[in-house]
Amino acid sequence: MSTRTVPPFRADHVGSLLRPARLHAARADREAGRITAQELRAVEDEAVREAVALQQSVGLKSVTDGEFRRATWHMDFVYQIGGIGKAPGNLVSTFHNEGGDIEFTPDAIRVGRKVSMDKTIFGEDFAFLQSIAGDSVPKLTIPAPSMVHYRSGIRAVVDESVYPDVEEFWTDLSAAYAEEVRRLAAQGCAYLQLDDTSLAYLNDPAQRAYVAERGEDAGSMHLRYIALTNGAISGRPAGMAVTTHLCRGNFQSSWVASGGYDFVAEALFNSLDVDGFFLEYDDERSGGFEPLRFVPPGKQVVLGLVTTKRPQLESPDDLKRRIEEASKYVPLDQLCLSGQCGFASTAEGNALTADDQKAKLELIVSVADEVWG
Repeated sequence: MSTRTVPPFRADHVGSLLRPARLHAARADREAGRITAQELRAVEDEAVREAVALQQSVGLKSVTDGEFRRATWHMDFVYQIGGIGKAPGNLVSTFHNEGGDIEFTPDAIRVGRKVSMDKTIFGEDFAFLQSIAGDSVPKLTIPAPSMVHYRSGIRAVVDESVYPDVEEFWTDLSAAYAEEVRRLAAQGCAYLQLDDTSLAYLNDPAQRAYVAERGEDAGSMHLRYIALTNGAISGRPAGMAVTTHLCRGNFQSSWVASGGYDFVAEALFNSLDVDGFFLEYDDERSGGFEPLRFVPPGKQVVLGLVTTKRPQLESPDDLKRRIEEASKYVPLDQLCLSGQCGFASTAEGNALTADDQKAKLELIVSVADEVWG
């Protein structure tokens, strides 16, 4: 097997990490006005330094800031896109887990003027990560552009007086993302990940029914999203690796959708112009490896075989057997290994300890070393 010197790496990770207790405390202090924004940032800086040191200590080649400066993996980005604001939520989100359901109504999105990219979102945060990454490759995770639309639908998000023609909205959204990618490339970003729940959710018949009920074409929505993302990344330089992570929901060890990748697989793997796909494969909800038969040469698949939802440590032999099974559909040299999602897609985090998290990351690295050398 060839050694991978460019992302995604044989042993990789999705990005978010469990927030340390002092970071939770500092954020609460900031919200209560007990500390300044500068004091909060100092606590964040130190926490990010420790997160980078953890990733390096276990042998990972890429490092993230753990998403420590965010409350959620996506909305902290989306609300900074020009023209997009926060609106009162009216849709209940239901996440499932073995102990029952978690329901809440998050804030919604409203497009009140033409969409634009007025600044480099997370640019300052990523610059700090770059400054402390050393020999590691700093990786930035941002939500895919589909996340502006999927949950609520087009007219619930886009004011008709702003975009009478919704095609203009799609064009502007893709262009705004393209400007963000251009800015990040100029800053030296060589590893960008677009996190996307929509392309995973659409494999679930219940989710497609939800899209159809609001009057949109559930059968072709994934094609719209693929084109949207392709437009966003089409101008990236040759030295920037772009991956996507498909997630079925990851909130306090709970999920939303189920189903294999069959519905989107052929279009996803052949048409989405990314360098690698981080795919959830930690339990039966993810389906089988058969959809990987559509993966063309030159694309990497990062198998998310190690769950970040539960503390139990997987058997190395079981992981190696599953990698071997996947290699029946896509060559072993096109495979990598990671956790199925981040450890903390939101500030609350999943039901694991910091020690559990470290053990999972160490397992990913050790198994990858055994499989690929």
